[in-house]
Amino acid sequence: MANSKRQLFLKRRMRVRNKLRSVTANQGRARLSVHRSNKNISVQLIDDVNGVTIASASSLEKALGVVGKNNIEAATKVGTAIAERAKKAGVEVAYFDRGGFLFHGKIKALAEAAREGGLKI
Repeated sequence: MANSKRQLFLKRRMRVRNKLRSVTANQGRARLSVHRSNKNISVQLIDDVNGVTIASASSLEKALGVVGKNNIEAATKVGTAIAERAKKAGVEVAYFDRGGFLFHGKIKALAEAAREGGLKI
């Protein structure tokens, strides 16, 4: 029997996350985790060794000026914001955890904006 869309998404997410966790634990790099809903996009910089969130950014923040939007423009602003906050926290290099989302469109725009902001992914 065929898997549902949700089951395929969860399998893809765990496959990506488990590969990244094994690598980040050995090298101590942070993980840049992205979540995209129908209305918003958010990103967290996570230290898996200590189990803490170092920095985060979301399209829900009023300071970014894209509240309630989930488009490429919002993703670009969120990517730029996380790059600035990562620099303030002293993080220069991170692994990009796209979750179960495909690397195109909004996810790709967020990653490229973070790279342009100085974060090495």
